[in-house]
Parts: sequence; C-alpha cells; structure tokens
Amino acid sequence: MEKKPFVTLAQLREIDQTYPTPYHIYDEKGIRENARRLKAAFAWNPGFKEYFAVKATPNPYLMRILREEGCGSDCSSYTELLLAKAVGNVGSDIMFSSNATPPEEYALALKLGAIINLDDITHIAFLKDIADKQGYAFPDTICCRYNPGGYFELGTDIMDNPGDAKYGMTHEQIIKAFVTLKEMGVKHFGIHSFLASNTVTNDYYPELARQLFELAVELKEKTGASIEFINLSGGVGIPYRPGQEPNDIAVIGEGVRRQYEKILVPAGMGSISLFTELGRFMLAPYGHLVTKAIHRKETYKHYIGVDACACNLMRPAMYGAYHHITVMGKDLNGPSTIYDITGSLCENNDKFAIDRELPLIDIGDFLVIHDTGAHGFSMGYNYNGKLRSAELLLCEDGSVKLIRRAETPADYFATFDFEGADIQVETAD
Repeated sequence: MEKKPFVTLAQLREIDQTYPTPYHIYDEKGIRENARRLKAAFAWNPGFKEYFAVKATPNPYLMRILREEGCGSDCSSYTELLLAKAVGNVGSDIMFSSNATPPEEYALALKLGAIINLDDITHIAFLKDIADKQGYAFPDTICCRYNPGGYFELGTDIMDNPGDAKYGMTHEQIIKAFVTLKEMGVKHFGIHSFLASNTVTNDYYPELARQLFELAVELKEKTGASIEFINLSGGVGIPYRPGQEPNDIAVIGEGVRRQYEKILVPAGMGSISLFTELGRFMLAPYGHLVTKAIHRKETYKHYIGVDACACNLMRPAMYGAYHHITVMGKDLNGPSTIYDITGSLCENNDKFAIDRELPLIDIGDFLVIHDTGAHGFSMGYNYNGKLRSAELLLCEDGSVKLIRRAETPADYFATFDFEGADIQVETAD
C-alpha cells in the first residue's frame, strides 16, 4: 500500500504563509469516515460504543469531531477528564481507566458520573473511602480490568507479554472483586482487558473477545453478577510501513460477532454491549508532522537537518519506530540518496529516519512525516527548551483551522516563580 499525504504541496505552500513549520495537521474528512467504518463494523451490536483514547491526541477540536460521530472519551487522568467534560462528554460517555490512581482523579470521575474501570482489587476500598469522604454514593456501575498473565499468542506468534504488564487483576482477583462489589450494592458490571499493542492482524480482537466472553460466562456463573458490557480496549493498530497489509475493521467486527454468537448467546448473555477504546486506529493515519529541510551535512553519512525534532515526535527516538516520510514535490523514481533525517536536539537518537532512501532533498523542501495523528503531539516535551508546535485541522471544505497555537518562550517561562530573576523574552530584530 503506497502512502500518500492528504495534503498537497500547493496547500503546504499556502499554509506556510500563515503557519510556519513544524506543525501537526489532521484530516477531518478521513477521521469522520474512519469513525463511521468502525461504527458500521459493530452495528450488529446495538449497545456498541467507541470511547476514544484521549491520551492518543488530547485536542478538544478532534474530540468534538469524534463526539459528533458518536464516540465517548476514554480518560486516564484528571486533565483528560476535564477535556472530556469540555467537549460535552459526561456520565456514561466517559470511561475512566487508570492505574496507581491519585484520590483527586477518582473524586473527579465520581463527580462526572464516569464509568470507573478499576485496575486493582485494592482500589475497591480506596474508591469507597474517597466516595464516602466526598459525599458521593458508591457507583452502581463498575468495570474491572483483567490481566490473564503469561504471553498473548496468536497461532505460533507471541504478540505481547501481559504477565509483565502493570495493568489489571488476576483471574482469582477479578472473581473476588465481583463478589465484593456485588455485596457493596453494585448492580451493573463490565469487563475490560488490553493484551497487545498496535496489532496489525484481523485476528487480535476476535481472540481477545473469545477470552473475555468466556470469562464473562464464568463470572456470571460464579458470582451471579449482571455483566452488561465488555470493553475490548485498544490494540488495533495501523500499517506504519508501505506495503504492510492494513487491518480490515469490517472483517474484525465480523470475527467478534462470530465469537459473541458462539459463546455469549447460548449462555443467555446476548444483550451485552461491546465497547472499544481505540486511539491509534482512530487518528494515527489522519495526522502528519510537517517539517522543512533547513540544513545539509556531509560527514560519514548524508544528513538532512529539519526544523522539527523528537520533541515534536518522539516515537522514532524512543522506540526506534518507523514513520514513513514523503519529500513533497519530488519524483519517487528520480535521483535518490540514503539519508539520516535529524532534528536539533543534543541527543544522537533525535532522528526521524536512519539510512532511509529518499529522493534528493533540497534546502526548503517540505517533508511530510506520516501517521502522527496519535501519540505524536501528545508525547511532546520541552527538552533543550524546545517549544511545542501548532496543531492544524484540514477541514472537510478544504480550509485550514488553527486548533492549537504553537508555544512561545513566554509559555515556557510562565510556570517559573524565581524571586529576583527578570527573565526577558527576546525577539529577533
């Protein structure tokens, strides 16, 4: 599959007149169409709901687009809860899934009426204590996060290692948690689990569903709890590399349906709603980091220095992750060179590509770094005093909207309270 930018060179030149590089830009049309494909794939389940993983791209403009497409918010912190509330998601439109949770975060989740997904059995008493102190009733709807331990395998492939993950309850603990919660008056139960990250296979969700559906039947039999929803969480990934076969969400939805009818329906549990908490799948392909070539360096390798750095996109530096790069306006069949594409941080891993064959790059060329719509801007930081970039939205009508301005030095200094210092923000003449 060839990766093509959703913006043209002409559009980038026009944008450059108002918004200098680097910046992240998102494709509204692509986001809406993808949300509708997901909804159609699970339309067979009347209670289906996607809770967008806010951590992937915490921008209220994008969250509002997804809300308009029927999505709720999957939150894991105080600030994410505030973002969800800001776009109109409250009550059961919020799934609060966190771990090592501070009391003030549970307190806000209770205030907003969010569905709370307990990560650990000890959090039952912790949450009860907070509810009592704040004067809130203990929720009558609770979800529990399950970790089966060991390795998660598909066929002969090990996909991930849940047993090494800090999340979720053991099999014995989740049974005990359901019994305890039922004795405390909880009436409506849910199950949640996340077993593998960024899977590019249509088999992941159906296999996860099989395990959770069988667990739901067992929990009902052993505890008598009314299990009303099962949250398949995230983990459905995208093809970062050209030629990699993408997931087919319609095939995935059908695979889950077959497990549902095989396991839950015969057990008299055919009214259970299914939830998802997708982030990468929802937005990653519909975001680009746009940067410009500003330096060429010839030493032991060929380097192109760009005006973005790992502070704008840390996945390549942190994980060695591949992100495809398009040199805008250059012929893929023309002259090429093996480049390292680098940022300006005082870190040698500040590279967007290593030994990557790309068309000849001239100073001033626009480079589009693909698939940054999730875990791109959101993982940004201020090392070396670098400032976070702007975020733009390519609207369905072709116009471009600023949805987050770029940081300024004044923003960087705003949190200092350094008595006796007079930090002046200088501007170039």
